[in-house]
Amino acid sequence: MQRKELKMNRNLIEYLLYALYAPNAGAVSIENPAVSPSDSDSSSFLDASSLSFAHEIKKFMDEIPGGFLIYRAQGEGEILYANKTVLHIFNCDTMDEFRVLTGNTFRGLVYGEDRESVEASIREQIVHSHFDLDYVEYRIIQKGGAVRWVEDYGHFVHSDLIGDLFYVFMADTTNKRQFQIEERNALLKEKLLKERLLQTQIDEYDKELKVIHQEHLRRLEVIEGLSVNYESILYANLNTDRILPYRLSSRTQPQFGKTLEFRSFRWFTENYIQTWVWPEDRAAMRQALDPEYIRQKLSGSRTFYVNYRVQMEEELQYLQLRIAKVGQQDELSRIVLGTRRVDEEVRYEMEQKKIFEDALSHARLANISKNTFLSNMSHDMRTPLNAINGFTALAQNHINDPEKLSEYLTKIQDAGAHLLNLINEILEISRMESGIIQTEESDCCLSVLLEGIQKALLPKAESRNITLSLNISGLEHTDVHMDQGKLNQILLCLVDNALNYTPEEGHVRIIASEQTGAASNHAFYQFCVEDDGIGIESQYLERIFEPFERIRNTTQSGVHGTGLGLTVARQLAEAMDGTIEVESTRGKGSCFTASFHFCFQEPDEAQPESPLDSLLTLLKGQKILLVDDNQINLEIESELLEDTGFSVELATDGSIAVEKVRVSAPGTFALILMDIQMPIMNGYEATQCIRGLTIPALSGIPIVALSANAFEEDRRMSIESGMNAHLAKPFEVDKLLEIMAHIFLHDSGFPS
Repeated sequence: MQRKELKMNRNLIEYLLYALYAPNAGAVSIENPAVSPSDSDSSSFLDASSLSFAHEIKKFMDEIPGGFLIYRAQGEGEILYANKTVLHIFNCDTMDEFRVLTGNTFRGLVYGEDRESVEASIREQIVHSHFDLDYVEYRIIQKGGAVRWVEDYGHFVHSDLIGDLFYVFMADTTNKRQFQIEERNALLKEKLLKERLLQTQIDEYDKELKVIHQEHLRRLEVIEGLSVNYESILYANLNTDRILPYRLSSRTQPQFGKTLEFRSFRWFTENYIQTWVWPEDRAAMRQALDPEYIRQKLSGSRTFYVNYRVQMEEELQYLQLRIAKVGQQDELSRIVLGTRRVDEEVRYEMEQKKIFEDALSHARLANISKNTFLSNMSHDMRTPLNAINGFTALAQNHINDPEKLSEYLTKIQDAGAHLLNLINEILEISRMESGIIQTEESDCCLSVLLEGIQKALLPKAESRNITLSLNISGLEHTDVHMDQGKLNQILLCLVDNALNYTPEEGHVRIIASEQTGAASNHAFYQFCVEDDGIGIESQYLERIFEPFERIRNTTQSGVHGTGLGLTVARQLAEAMDGTIEVESTRGKGSCFTASFHFCFQEPDEAQPESPLDSLLTLLKGQKILLVDDNQINLEIESELLEDTGFSVELATDGSIAVEKVRVSAPGTFALILMDIQMPIMNGYEATQCIRGLTIPALSGIPIVALSANAFEEDRRMSIESGMNAHLAKPFEVDKLLEIMAHIFLHDSGFPS
């Protein structure tokens, strides 16, 4: 078929050439149009009709949509014919423009860099095929300089009219090639992306392999590291009744021999138990190594263990057998067994058990002591309450009898003071258990402090016909720097305790002594409180300092109290870096010794006394703003202050107090007594508002907290809020006067 097409092409080419080169030929015979024109002269070969057909062929070839080109096969390849499509491909309007652009040669129309390859390709195709169309793709340069791509289908033919020719079918393939390039680039890009993705996957896989490898090595290291603690490690299959050693101890080595072959699991375990396990532990070990028991235990967890004992060279050792399952989660046949020594762990457990049992015993004793304390507290607190209620009723019944009324009021006051002391002791021990103990050191005269303690407790001693003596001859330096309040509380407690347990006509002695220390201006002070009372049994000497401990209850001893006094005293002493020791003999008495290191002052360094008396005289008659939301407190406190000589103005909450101060004239109020817990505005907020007033004479009015909150942190919060001092309820007028004197002396001025 292709050969027929080539022959037809050659005939068409002949007619086209006749149309080009013999336009004026005469009539010729058309009997046999297939006959070569060379058979006769051209002018006699074609008749008018054939010539007309040749011209139709030319018109057809000129107008076909594809490019058609004929050039000579010799020389430079002279172009003989190019249709309009070829001219359009080269962006030429006329044949003359085309001839000028290409030099009218085939070589001239091919892009210079592509000529050799194009010609070589054509020659090779001609050699290998005389019948097929040659195909070649190359670049051209259009008129205007643009480079385009064309594809070329050609064939070599011989024309009797012209000679050897090449006829060519040509098409512009620039867009096609661009699309192919883009498609190829897209494919290349896609390929690159796939390659990158593949490489990424490979890298990730490599990383995973590396991680797996590292994890495998880590696990091996972990297993090896853990196995170091195990003297024997064995692998067993319960289904096959086989056990294989991984590591053996001196006890398991003989059972496997040198070959370390598989052994029967049941035989091995029974032999091991019978040979090594302490007789008392054999039953537990047989149960732990029973295959069904192992499966049952491992169905709920991956491992379990049992402790047992073995006899080694007359030494009883504690071992632990740990059994763990391996393989799939639901597989309960393959296990690993490991044994290790646990002597230290068992010993530690035994010690911890002992500690726990001791702590439990101590907790039981503490609970008993606390119950005893609560029982005593119920009795001890009801006693002063009963006295307050009873004597109040008697006072009302004898309101017109001044002597009895005074007696009853005194007893009510004593009962109230006793009840307050009970509450303070409970609060104090609570603060100590919370670790809230702070020291406030200042200059103090020991002789004055000790004489004050003797004076305070002398009425109690005289009421019981007990001699209370004070011996300070052993003191060389009485002016010291320390926490006066805590030392006073400690010694009051020790002396009061001695009075409580000393019978009538007994003797309580306070003895103070001093030993100069190595450090400059420091000395070792001892305060001994001796009595010839009932004494304490030796088994109770340490317990008396424990919270809620009291040797006898109130009914038995006749002594009222919480049993917390000595506890408070010792903890206060420890807070001051001191100690309290006790020596006692039953029936002969006791001696409590409190010891401290204090910094002392030489006699000429002692500070002069402050002129308190003259200052207090000036303070009397001044107006005090009393702030409290409780009407009973306002009534009691205002009357106490007015009886002392002060003028009192009342405010029932913090906001009212702030407003009264804001609108007052400077100098109206000499002092503000501020409650803390109040509605609308509390004492801290009210103080901050007053301190924020713009008039200095108002914002600087001294403010003293008057609160039932009596802990050290409460005092600190009062000071931080802007108050000058903190006074606990119920307050004593004398303490308030001392605080006021200190405030005004410290400020170096008096209220106007």
